[in-house]
Amino acid sequence: MKFFIDTVNLDEIREAESWGILSGVTTNPSLYAKTGGKLADFEDHMVKICRACEGLPVSAESVAETTEDMIADGRRLAALAPNIVVKLPICEASLPATHALAKEGVRVNMTLVFSAPQALLAARAGARYISPFVGRFDDIGDNGLDQLETVVSAVKNYSYGYWDAEGGPEIITASVRTPHHVTQAALMGADIATVPFAALKKCVHHPLTDAGLKSFAADWAKVVAAQ
Repeated sequence: MKFFIDTVNLDEIREAESWGILSGVTTNPSLYAKTGGKLADFEDHMVKICRACEGLPVSAESVAETTEDMIADGRRLAALAPNIVVKLPICEASLPATHALAKEGVRVNMTLVFSAPQALLAARAGARYISPFVGRFDDIGDNGLDQLETVVSAVKNYSYGYWDAEGGPEIITASVRTPHHVTQAALMGADIATVPFAALKKCVHHPLTDAGLKSFAADWAKVVAAQ
């Protein structure tokens, strides 16, 4: 499984990159808005992210509402850096936009996917990445992992032509909240988990590991004290 980080924070991206585990970055308008960033600085900030993880895919989302505007946004965003992936929400307007952009060689990450039919339509339209959400299902009392497993099984039944040479379309497990989400997504064969930095750090830790480290340090301190 590949790990993407779901953030617009450059320090988080650089730290995750330093771990040697990072395969990409996903962003969205909500994440950017929480930083207090200005509209005029958005594209420049995306370029900074692309430079911070050069060569890795960076999803930059369009907020356009029509097919024509999505295509225009997609072209403009894709021109910012060679590793930009255009992020579009699944809807009637985005399917023809995805189809047009894919024919031009522009990679699209189709987001806000909550069902297998949506994912299959995204794949058929030419999406390079498909992002089904997990945690948001859990928020409403449903089982997001069950929904993810259905999407993965359905999409992996077929080939689609557009991105076969790159191994796509790839399934990005999104709205990840816990290490359990990561584990189950990996077991069911999802290609990628995009994880907030706080959740990514949780994946590093385990109470038995932490206890073992504390024990090793205490025992070694005794050795040092005995000298």
